[in-house]
Amino acid sequence: MALYAIGDTHLSLTSGKPMDIFGGGWAGYVDKLREGFNATVSQGDTVVICGDVSWGMSLEEARADFAFLDALPGGRKLLLKGNHDYWWTTASKMQAFFQENGFRTLDILHNNCHFYEETALCGTRGWFYEEDRGEHSAKIFNRELIRLEASLKAAGDREKLCFLHYPPLYQGYRCQEIIGLLEQYGVRLCCYGHLHGGSHRLAVTGAQGNVEYRLVAADYVGFRPVKLLD
Repeated sequence: MALYAIGDTHLSLTSGKPMDIFGGGWAGYVDKLREGFNATVSQGDTVVICGDVSWGMSLEEARADFAFLDALPGGRKLLLKGNHDYWWTTASKMQAFFQENGFRTLDILHNNCHFYEETALCGTRGWFYEEDRGEHSAKIFNRELIRLEASLKAAGDREKLCFLHYPPLYQGYRCQEIIGLLEQYGVRLCCYGHLHGGSHRLAVTGAQGNVEYRLVAADYVGFRPVKLLD
């Protein structure tokens, strides 16, 4: 078994928003994702998908995208919420939808944590609070802090890896509240997505303080899930 991460699959098999229109690395990205999973992931592996999973506006509209993911190698795919995951609803409704449609490998990482052997997999969406200090943004940001801490607490004293959609830091930006929680709870590695194209140059990767950070957005990692643990 192995643990992998990738973000920003941006699937749109039926919702009419394919990323191919952006050209560059996104051309043929669905085939690249299939090839990337087939080349790296085995049936017993776990893959964490760090948000922006599907462009579908509802669970029903995203059904084909979920079916695509479910059919890829990997015994378990844990989905985070991204800023474009408009299909996202309550955990109970999502889990029921997956079960009703026979999507046996899909689950949600949200207000909880999962375990890979003795390692806890924690996470939430995160937020770019510094870019918008309005009251609405502050409420969202505070909810994300609560969700992240709940996930970290659920891990107990196990080794913790954290997965976010929004980066907690990049060149010229640090979300000290989120970074503080990662440090406080002893997170060893934090993977994030969201940054694409020219924004890749802003990514912070490697050790910062006691935490290692990695950008795993699909176009950054060549549409191949990144192995984190054997």
